[in-house]
Amino acid sequence: MKRPEFTCQEVFRRLDDFLDRELSDDEMKQVEAHLEFCAQCAAEQQFEARVLESIKAKLAQIQAPDGLIRRVGKILEEERKRAS
Repeated sequence: MKRPEFTCQEVFRRLDDFLDRELSDDEMKQVEAHLEFCAQCAAEQQFEARVLESIKAKLAQIQAPDGLIRRVGKILEEERKRAS
């Protein structure tokens, strides 16, 4: 098997963006190739993925106050208008 181009350090720096699917297609493929090759990085990626899923599950259970939801909605709407 050919050794991936990314080093462990390069993969580690990209793990958050990898999990969020915010890397370029080429970077995603290179990280995936490294994770297939390196058990240590694959274990770190799996750990971080489990932590993110746990946080998402806990956040889904929290009810934000109505006033906060309105303020955030207003800010997002203003940003959308500015961007268009």
